[in-house]
Amino acid sequence: MIVPPLPYSPPREKNRSVRSLTAPALAPFITQRKGEEPAPDNLIIRVHPSGPRLYYRDEDPQRDRPMKGVLWGRCSFNPLDEQQMPTGEPQWKLMHPYRQMLTMQAMRCQVCARPARTPLGFVFLAGPRDEDPEQTEIQTNQPPVCVKHARAAAALCPHLEKDPVVFLARSAPLYGVHGTIYGLNSQGEVHVVAQPDHALPFGHPNLATMLATQLIRRIRCFRVLGMEELLRELAEHTTQTPVGGLVAATAHATDRSARAHQPLNEGKNR
Repeated sequence: MIVPPLPYSPPREKNRSVRSLTAPALAPFITQRKGEEPAPDNLIIRVHPSGPRLYYRDEDPQRDRPMKGVLWGRCSFNPLDEQQMPTGEPQWKLMHPYRQMLTMQAMRCQVCARPARTPLGFVFLAGPRDEDPEQTEIQTNQPPVCVKHARAAAALCPHLEKDPVVFLARSAPLYGVHGTIYGLNSQGEVHVVAQPDHALPFGHPNLATMLATQLIRRIRCFRVLGMEELLRELAEHTTQTPVGGLVAATAHATDRSARAHQPLNEGKNR
């Protein structure tokens, strides 16, 4: 289920002003923008019979716990432009925690936020030294990319170094989250206990006091390709498939809702 933005986000009016001459022509939907800041720290821990649990003081469970009851990191939202994309200077090394979660949850393209399924499966990108291609299972915090923006994502993300490893996956189930674990100090104050460098699976006991910032999927049943090889295979498949059959099959597998081909943020901006 796609949930609306967090309640502290500013009004989502469209910003029809001309972009700065120094702004890039394209920036991924998931990239955090200048002016989008973490919410003020108002975390508390309450002790239950089952153990301690992290909360916001003004928590809205539907919006603040969008995935399996895990508390999600808050971050403000800049206004949208006429193309329904976030405005502001891209902070290239940062992913907006809520937009990352939305696109990963719904398997939307990290660049345009539209359905990412291709006729051959889902395309995930990793840096050239991030993963061992010989592994049978890969964990990733990078949402998939659509055919149109596969090459653009590789060029835009500094981490991919314009030479990504391409994982073409048939299966990529949800695995868990990445974030920060909190606890109480000797004065009863909330403080950071740990910042694991690995994801915690859903169901892990430490999730009760974790503030999540990234949703993680587990890539299985995949092939490792180069970018040119991927684009060639997709082009060949398209030319070999009748147009009507391709459209029907792709639309059915991508999103069964009537809003399948709208960006994630369109439904939230009304």
